[in-house]
Amino acid sequence: MCGIIGILGSNQVGPQLVEALKRLEYRGYDSAGIATVDADGHLDRRRAVGKLVNLSDLLVHDPLEGKAGIGHTRWATHGAATEENAHPHRHGPVAVVHNGIIENFRDLRAELAAEGIVAQTETDTETVALLAGHHMAQGMTPVEAVRATLARLHGAFALAFLFQGEGDLMIGARKGSPLAVGHGIGEMFLGSDAIALAPFTDRVTYLQDGDHVVLTRAGAQVFDVDGRQAGRDMARIDVGATAIDKGGYRHFMAKEIAQQPAVLGDALNHYIKGDRIVLPEALDFAQVDRLTLVGCGTAHLAAYVGKYWFERLAGLPCDIDVASEFRYREPPLSPASWAVFVSQSGETADTLAALHYAQGRVAKTIGVVNVGTSAIAREADIALPTLAGIEVCVASSKAFTCQLAVLAVLALKAAADRGRLTAAELAAHLDDLKSIPGLVNQALAVSDDCRRLADWLAEAQDVLFLGRGALYPVALEGALKLKELSYIHAEGYASGELKHGPIALIDRNVPVVVVAPRDGLFEKTVSNMQEVMARHGQVLLVSDADGISEAGQGTRATLTMPSGGGVFAPIIYAVPMQYLAYHTAVAKGTDVDQPRNLAKSVTVE
Repeated sequence: MCGIIGILGSNQVGPQLVEALKRLEYRGYDSAGIATVDADGHLDRRRAVGKLVNLSDLLVHDPLEGKAGIGHTRWATHGAATEENAHPHRHGPVAVVHNGIIENFRDLRAELAAEGIVAQTETDTETVALLAGHHMAQGMTPVEAVRATLARLHGAFALAFLFQGEGDLMIGARKGSPLAVGHGIGEMFLGSDAIALAPFTDRVTYLQDGDHVVLTRAGAQVFDVDGRQAGRDMARIDVGATAIDKGGYRHFMAKEIAQQPAVLGDALNHYIKGDRIVLPEALDFAQVDRLTLVGCGTAHLAAYVGKYWFERLAGLPCDIDVASEFRYREPPLSPASWAVFVSQSGETADTLAALHYAQGRVAKTIGVVNVGTSAIAREADIALPTLAGIEVCVASSKAFTCQLAVLAVLALKAAADRGRLTAAELAAHLDDLKSIPGLVNQALAVSDDCRRLADWLAEAQDVLFLGRGALYPVALEGALKLKELSYIHAEGYASGELKHGPIALIDRNVPVVVVAPRDGLFEKTVSNMQEVMARHGQVLLVSDADGISEAGQGTRATLTMPSGGGVFAPIIYAVPMQYLAYHTAVAKGTDVDQPRNLAKSVTVE
């Protein structure tokens, strides 16, 4: 969610901090700020509400000097998006930026108020600055004050501290939220992720949960949760892979939709070699009695599609769960079962907590993640990369389809291990799966038709999406995308459920998007579609040429998709869902890449 950058540099860091924050915009934010320590040891800050351009304009008129600084993009949790609530927060000689939630901040705030130290903002983060400043006022050194402060905090956090009079000191800490150290030559850095650090260094150390780090320009000392000095490995990052540009597209989302054939090809080539599925040897499904699939948002819907594949192809019972409910529901888990956790960032707080709940209760945990250095990738028994590359747009597109590709490979491996497919059947399914990148490339041609439909959808107050079987979660994803990008109320339903209540919503003003390839469930879906049309519903039918020919008459509009893909057609049908949302958002003039109130990586509950 929020973005953190810290620099102990050799040049003026103000412009560098702002540029680094621009690389973190994709995480979502509604205010931003920086703090620096100048050559005289003076600590000062600048903050602004809204986009980073507002902070940049402020710094033009009221610049900050200094070769040490911290910066932050805030996504509001406690307290509205105001300059007063924006980070960095300061008390006395301490400035702090924070990602996460301090759960006991009210108790700490009351305790400090009794000492005459009164909060000036609505935020939980200010309490961290108040507490650290209070400890320093009692004679503690900065390092001692931070350690005493960390010992009092409950919740999830990534923190960076800067201090008055300390131009060569910065302290970082993580518990639950990611934080990384960047190593330079005579310079050191802190960042929420490698993307923020890539312009400065390709040498990164990822802090583990409970770590805190003391930075000077000479290097970093990392301490574990017990305060013992800890050795943490340094990794080399591919700076080229962290490049962020639109590549000539109007929006990152348009670029990322268009990248899907290539990244799907990369993912499938990684896991399929000729007629063989290549996965870690430990992934043998023969004795697994049940799967639990867990994710949030779009990742949860990818898991939902995967449920259909695992049950149909492998005969393996599957539960799917929303990560934010999973551990609170306290589900009984079979010790012979496996649990799969799907996350683009690999840092999603609810999904990570669900993983922790499952550990020790299931035989194996698997992370399906896009970031190989993430917490879920490190903590799961097995991590399977989705290889989608950096996804900047808050609304997921290529990460979703790559998650589907990896789940499809897993489902086929499960089917083979459990003796559910003959060699010929497995080969046929692999051929279908390997055809997906080419079919998705053909599906990209639907963009122009979606653009022409956008003005119609943009006028709607409500939109319904219908699908059956594995296309039902795709309908859910279509509705989610439209809500995220255009702020139009949209709902997805299993087609057969329409007459059990939602059909009451149908009238001439409600567009109904029907996702229906010409498969074994097509006639059932068309029957439900006819029920909509009989009540003057305005239907957009998304199908292949045969489906359009058979059932397209009388619809408001159609979108023709390529035929093929077999049971893996849901991956192809994700494309029109993405383009309908994208072009509708463009027609409405909303912020496509950074929709209001949303964050890319949700690292708080």
